[in-house]
Amino acid sequence: MEHLSFTSEGGCAVDIVPSEAVVVGVVSSGNLEVMVESTPDDAACRVDICTPARGFDDVWTAVVADFFDRARIGGVRISINDVGATPAVVSLRLDQAIEDFRSRGSKASP
Repeated sequence: MEHLSFTSEGGCAVDIVPSEAVVVGVVSSGNLEVMVESTPDDAACRVDICTPARGFDDVWTAVVADFFDRARIGGVRISINDVGATPAVVSLRLDQAIEDFRSRGSKASP
């Protein structure tokens, strides 16, 4: 298994974060699971990836950099369990997870 980690600083934390992690996707043939959790660091977004596909570091770097540019989110840790998803599916699942995370955070009561 290949393990990759990326961190982006300067993101904006969600005003009110959900108390539970948000999970989207299913780990099965050709897909992946994305889990988003809140962290105490309001400015950082960390993405940890576990994948059986070796040698795709450049592709993961590009997909995650594109996600950081779009999402500009902080205060989260994202865990990706990949089973060979295409870059388009990875981007879709990341966007879905962050949208769900933000919507649950805005509905949470203090």
